Amino acid sequence: MAQTTLNVRIDKQLKSDLEEFCNHVGMNISVAVNMFAKTVVREQRLPFEVAVDPFYSKVNQERLRRSIAQMETTGGTIHALPEVDGDD
Repeated sequence: MAQTTLNVRIDKQLKSDLEEFCNHVGMNISVAVNMFAKTVVREQRLPFEVAVDPFYSKVNQERLRRSIAQMETTGGTIHALPEVDGDD
């Protein structure tokens, strides 16, 4: 099988940590990257979950901006939460 080169830029500390991990499990970074690539191709997915925090979604951020604007306009209302504040 013909070989080719893949150049990837990563943080210097991350590379060092990855090298250390690979050494501990008896491989080098090239083997680890090949294992990753083969798994992605074989399973047709990333071998880990990729998720976005819904708090930062465009819809939620817009809702928060509207709520802030409304509170600034109307003065808002503060509600006590005894179960959070420890008040009985």
